[in-house]
Amino acid sequence: MADSSILVVGTGYVGGRVLATVPVGAASGLNRTERRAAQSIHRYDLDTGGPLPLKLPERYRVLYTVAPAANSTDDLRLQRFLATLRPAPECFVYISTTGVYGDRGGQLVHEHDELRPQTARARRRQAAERALQEWGRVTGVRICILRAPGIYGPGRLGIERIRAGQPVLLEVDANPGNRIHVDDLVSCCVAALSNPDASGVCNVGDGDFRSSTAFAHAVARQAGLPAPPAISRKQAEQAFSAERRSFLAESRRIDTQRMREVLGVIPRYANAEDGIRASLREEGLI
Repeated sequence: MADSSILVVGTGYVGGRVLATVPVGAASGLNRTERRAAQSIHRYDLDTGGPLPLKLPERYRVLYTVAPAANSTDDLRLQRFLATLRPAPECFVYISTTGVYGDRGGQLVHEHDELRPQTARARRRQAAERALQEWGRVTGVRICILRAPGIYGPGRLGIERIRAGQPVLLEVDANPGNRIHVDDLVSCCVAALSNPDASGVCNVGDGDFRSSTAFAHAVARQAGLPAPPAISRKQAEQAFSAERRSFLAESRRIDTQRMREVLGVIPRYANAEDGIRASLREEGLI
């Protein structure tokens, strides 16, 4: 790693695309499994911890994309990793979730609003945020938490579900949706890493609050597939998985003013139609 370089922890869907935007040699990655990339990626298991497989330079920045393990109420993966950081980085950017807000009855939610996580996965994220913010206070490291909604893009459009004829909610029963195209999230990550004024919490999203039903119909239409069948909320309680049902219980719209003003990011795909089209083209489906 070169001085003032970037360490991406978790080089999957988002982290891998961040690495692809950084000049070769200016970043490294940590990942649980082997991955091929132009950047140097080292194997590291956050569930077991231990010494890092690389030497940290005096100046570096961290992007952390790894979700907490499901077998704990705290984020032990994050805690283990923070304990390895000697010297401490210049900044630490953490991708969290807008799920920490819980159900708001479709109202607009801001970063300063009280957190009301309803699911175990969202409560783990809240615990991770608290642990990271406390670590930042102790170490003096600049912390930037990006609360992200559903992430979509190439390979994450729900095409398989549509082809399988899996149902969606009737539009009249659907909640407003919050999402962000993966490339716009990458832009937010790079901005948070680069901007010394980017600290605290920033909601990120495209500002297009169309429901998951409307999104699925847009994907089907652009991909030339039949529209998915629609069922009532009562029917969905029987037909949907437990995880999918948990999303039905929450409704909110995410305010992204700080994303625009602090990070300086204006979503390229503010209209989901454009993001869907670009994703289908990248996949070679249109």
